Amino acid sequence: MSTEAVPPPAQAAVAPAAATGASHLLTWVLAIVALAALVSSAMLWQRLSNIQEQLARQSADAGSQATEARTLAREAQDVARDTSARMSVMESRVAEVALQRSQLEELTQSLSRSRDENLIADVEASIRLAQQQAQLTGSLQPLTMALQNAHQRMERAAQPRLAPVLGALEQDQEKLQRSSVTDTAGLLGRLDDLAAQVDELPLANAVAQAPDMRAPRHNAGQPVSDTANEPAWQAALHRVWEGVRDQALGLLRVSRIDRPDAVLLAPDQAYFLRQNLKLQLANARLSVLARRMETARSELAAAQRSFLRYFNTESRRTQAALAALQQLQGSLRQTEIPPLTATFSALATAAAGR
Repeated sequence: MSTEAVPPPAQAAVAPAAATGASHLLTWVLAIVALAALVSSAMLWQRLSNIQEQLARQSADAGSQATEARTLAREAQDVARDTSARMSVMESRVAEVALQRSQLEELTQSLSRSRDENLIADVEASIRLAQQQAQLTGSLQPLTMALQNAHQRMERAAQPRLAPVLGALEQDQEKLQRSSVTDTAGLLGRLDDLAAQVDELPLANAVAQAPDMRAPRHNAGQPVSDTANEPAWQAALHRVWEGVRDQALGLLRVSRIDRPDAVLLAPDQAYFLRQNLKLQLANARLSVLARRMETARSELAAAQRSFLRYFNTESRRTQAALAALQQLQGSLRQTEIPPLTATFSALATAAAGR
């Protein structure tokens, strides 16, 4: 090689130069390496900064997402609770609807099964109530109306098993048409009118002044004196004398006495007599309301005896009162509401299902 051809002194001079060049080269290499390390460190630092910023942003985003997630979780829990409450309410309502439906079905079935039985029970109750009203009022109108309504309802039902009930209703309606009862309202009205007339009837001992007793009397064949030609004192004395004479004549009455106790009746006793008659008429009214016709007839007979004994029978008012008493006694007859045996028997048979 060429190195082997250089002489030894030249080799010794070249060695320091080579060492210096190598040191410079090493320095440059180290500088380049240091610069490369510095650049790489700077790039690494910048990359780390970027990574830190990215991590910070991701951490912030993750925190916000976590907050939103917690909010959504709370809302979901609220919605879940609300939905659960609504579901429980809906389940309870569904259970109630199901129960009501079952009850309605049972009621419908019971109504469809017992419609005829309910009709029979309703008709029987209405007829019994009308019978009680007829017994209290003494009128057949409530019972007649009840039978007519029952007949119409039975006809609308159109059930073959109710045909015997229709026949019984028609039979009892004919029985009611043939029967008659006392007009209680008319009797009560006439008794009230008669009681109101008691205070106006004249007693047998009442003194009635006749018109001829109160008028001036003159002898037949004698002309009436002309008082216009007489002095004033004489005319006044004449009028006083006529008044005294009329009063004196009115104090005396001659009549035949057939009932001494009626003539000797005192004024205070007359008041109690009228009140006693009113009480007898009131007792007769209560007896009519209680459907005790015999008791009412006996009270009216006692009142008639009192009228004949203590009142003036020649008065028109007394005669009218006696006629009214006789009519009332004739109108009082013991009548009873005819029993509806056929109707109740037919209803009982239909209710038993036979």
